[in-house]
Amino acid sequence: MDIADYYRQLGLRLGSSLSQVKASYRRLAREYHPDVNPGNEAAKNKFIALTEAYKFLLDVAPPDVEEVQRPVSTASVSAARPQPQAVKVTRKERPIQYNVTLSEADQKWKQDSYLQLQQLLKYQRFPRAIALVEGLAQRIPDDVEVRQWQAIAYQRWGRYLIGEHQVDKARSYLKKALRTDPHNRALWAEVERDFRRLEQIY
Repeated sequence: MDIADYYRQLGLRLGSSLSQVKASYRRLAREYHPDVNPGNEAAKNKFIALTEAYKFLLDVAPPDVEEVQRPVSTASVSAARPQPQAVKVTRKERPIQYNVTLSEADQKWKQDSYLQLQQLLKYQRFPRAIALVEGLAQRIPDDVEVRQWQAIAYQRWGRYLIGEHQVDKARSYLKKALRTDPHNRALWAEVERDFRRLEQIY
């Protein structure tokens, strides 16, 4: 099931915001909850599917537009001593670079694929992640960012295979990662660490 399917489960368009996801889930969960539909197996299955979609989309749905802080007037600053403010730190997602040569449809497809790739890597579904990013690389062959994602997927799969004792396959994917994005120093450092681990274990 891809991201669009999860959105469809909640009756939403692809890319709907986090607040829309939450509102739709609350509404549908009340409608299909097993307590409201005792003995109804179809409603129970629908509720389970809704909950799965909701949990998935909590991580990938775009946040709503943040509130803009009001400027503090100089009169209030001089009238009262400044009080320490609690600061909320949130991890910002790295913005996707937009390739101006791409059509709007390809830009959207790239962005959706990136969100899906993050989830596949997070849940260690490496073969699906690699299939996704290789398909993206075929459609957008000259995109530097896509090539980086492809190399990262190969490296992560290689690292996972080390733990699974599939030495030759792990070595093959680690080399493939370096060939895909040879100028990425951070990637080289990760792959070197993986090769050292291979040498220590085997």
